Amino acid sequence: MRIGIEGQRLFREKKHGMEIVALELIKELQKLDHENEYFIYVKPDVDNDCIQSSKNFHIVPVESLPFPFWEQSALAKAAQKDGCNLLHCTSNTAPLNPGLPLIITLHDIIYLEKSYFNILADKGTYYQRFGNIYRKIIVPRIIKKASKIITVSHFEKNRISDYFGYPADSDFLHTVYNGVSNHFKIIEDENFLKRVKIQYNLPDQYIFFLGNTAPKKNTTGVLQAFCKFKSETNFPHKLVMLDFDRHELKKLLKEIGNPKLENEIHLAGYVVNTDLPAIYALSSVFLYPSLRESFGIPVLEAMKCGTPVITSNTSSMPEVSGGAAITIDPYKPSRISEALVLLLENDKLRNELIEKGYSQAAGFSWRKMAENVLRLYKEVYENNK
Repeated sequence: MRIGIEGQRLFREKKHGMEIVALELIKELQKLDHENEYFIYVKPDVDNDCIQSSKNFHIVPVESLPFPFWEQSALAKAAQKDGCNLLHCTSNTAPLNPGLPLIITLHDIIYLEKSYFNILADKGTYYQRFGNIYRKIIVPRIIKKASKIITVSHFEKNRISDYFGYPADSDFLHTVYNGVSNHFKIIEDENFLKRVKIQYNLPDQYIFFLGNTAPKKNTTGVLQAFCKFKSETNFPHKLVMLDFDRHELKKLLKEIGNPKLENEIHLAGYVVNTDLPAIYALSSVFLYPSLRESFGIPVLEAMKCGTPVITSNTSSMPEVSGGAAITIDPYKPSRISEALVLLLENDKLRNELIEKGYSQAAGFSWRKMAENVLRLYKEVYENNK
């Protein structure tokens, strides 16, 4: 087989969810499969050492165009030119006219859900809003042309099934769980912990929240919960957030009526992925009360690092956390605050969740994900001979 994989954002410096999933898939396939030939289509950027070509893996830079043109024109032409037998698009969208069998990883369909799309209409950055509009236009069209759809949880598979009318148990829709990278683990290297604490100027005691400007991350709800937590308790913990704009933080704190809360919040900036385990390990609690997720990799990362987790009782989070976290209603900041107090006061519960979390996270691996994806490649190839 000659397999094309879309990796448009792999070389960007600041990688997030979908880019990390695609990168880990490719790395595992490179270890696993020495028979088939792979063509990884990337857009040139700064981090060109994150993946290397090998005997049967070819990194193919494709001319740098704005993303819609890159995907709709340049990507399809490159895959056809290289004689690929199939093209795997890894990040929700794909060319409308690929000219060859197509597999799509549809991480979620949040942008198609009416109730949530109404929220997105006037929130989030312009880039996020444009991306959601683009997906809203493209996904219903390309899903009809795909040979298989991969998604990342049974919850999301059921959402896709309900929305598009495909049977959830059909051979068209497949759940392939994400994994957790091996560097997320219990940290015993005190020098590593000390270096990360100093480098990012971390407080001695803190609650860790991975939030951003996307409405689904529930940043406003978390700030309301933290405000309640600080006003009603004497815990010294600060809130640590990564890669978040201070101007945006000031605006949100003004909206919730507590601008002085900024003194209790530490913005650590962008943290490289290899330093993240120490951020988790040094925190007292990991907070992930998203309004809507298709998977939730950070929940498992925190568990592997021995950090107790508070997450949502909605969408995919109960499936992924598997009973090894405190789950709360993310729309009620008071519930988030109560869960924080419970975890910080109850050592027995903390230790139970840490133990359960470590066992839960052990069931997810990038190797297992790659094996399942490779099996689907072979099925599509055989079906289209």
